[in-house]
Amino acid sequence: MSKEPWFGSAAEALPDDVDDSVLIGRIWDPSVDGPSPVTVRHGEVIDVSHRFPTVRDICELPDPAATVAGLDGPRVGGFGELLANTDAANRDRSRPWLLAPVDLQALKAAGVTFPVSMIERVIEERARGDLTLAADIRARMLADIGADLHRLVPGSAAAERLKAALIAEGIWSQYLEVGIGPDAEIFTKGQILSAVGTAVPVGVLAASTWNNPEPEIALIAQSSGRVVGATLGNDVNLRDVEGRSALLLPRAKDNNASCALGPLIRLFDERFPLSRVRELEVGLQVRGVDDFHLAATSEMAQMSRDPVMLVRQLIGPHHQYPDGAVLMLGTMFSPTQDRERPGEGFTHKVDDVVRISCPALGALVNRVRHAEQCEPWQFGVRDLMGNLARRGLL
Repeated sequence: MSKEPWFGSAAEALPDDVDDSVLIGRIWDPSVDGPSPVTVRHGEVIDVSHRFPTVRDICELPDPAATVAGLDGPRVGGFGELLANTDAANRDRSRPWLLAPVDLQALKAAGVTFPVSMIERVIEERARGDLTLAADIRARMLADIGADLHRLVPGSAAAERLKAALIAEGIWSQYLEVGIGPDAEIFTKGQILSAVGTAVPVGVLAASTWNNPEPEIALIAQSSGRVVGATLGNDVNLRDVEGRSALLLPRAKDNNASCALGPLIRLFDERFPLSRVRELEVGLQVRGVDDFHLAATSEMAQMSRDPVMLVRQLIGPHHQYPDGAVLMLGTMFSPTQDRERPGEGFTHKVDDVVRISCPALGALVNRVRHAEQCEPWQFGVRDLMGNLARRGLL
């Protein structure tokens, strides 16, 4: 009996109701030496590049789900075959494998959208990246402001009163500002085409000593701002770097292989409308070679900001994205479970396996490596345009 691969099975990677799901993604096709958009139907991967050369083109349609549901094209193979071939250590480069499911969309993320993560960001700031100070600060902060903040509406009169009280107590923070103030924290997570997909490494900088995964739902938005689908994301975070200074956020967030998305985009339709996102639960498991195991759940209902309102802060008259955007919605997961010494909390070790899952979206699984050792990002927008032109798809 063969052992299941570290990234799990095809059944785990796909939504529980896969036969009622409209799914799109991307593959690397060695026969054309480039990427192709695909749909997955009844476990079969179907190439749709002859109709839509990019995932961006699909997502800009008036009704992406209805169009994709009626598409046909050449069969690439079974989803399980491509998933198995995605693991770089055992990859047959003459056969197709999975990529991150987005291409020309901007890679964006929202931060401090859950009260728990808001408190942890304040702790990072006060500890200045020193995880040994975090436990003591955490205990004192929760005693001062409490943890039951999820009913507080950001930007409301009640939020303003809390802000004034915290300032009077001398514990105000820029993280509390974006957590309960009128303006959300929305930042660039990575450059276009730099995201990695499932069954491949995610990267943390070798110099980082305090870091963690951030399991999130990511929304796919058209250039108009209309949201057309969702996927899973890992907004890998270096807590020590951001804790030293919020101005180091790009260093903490945007590194080689630090943005993972996938495995597929589920397009919204009558079976899976946008409203379902507000009810989803996202599970996280981390398993280390040291036998460490961590499990947690993020409930989207605990968000302090509505997902649609976050997209409106991203796309609108104030800022346009002609190719649309993917927006990770933030996480309530800020691990405090001690991994080694008491009071030092959690940080990644090389070879940790991170599994982010949701029954409606499947599972995104990655193995942690140092960013410097992950496969370098080399296929950019110019490469994509040249490849599509050579294939006669532009």
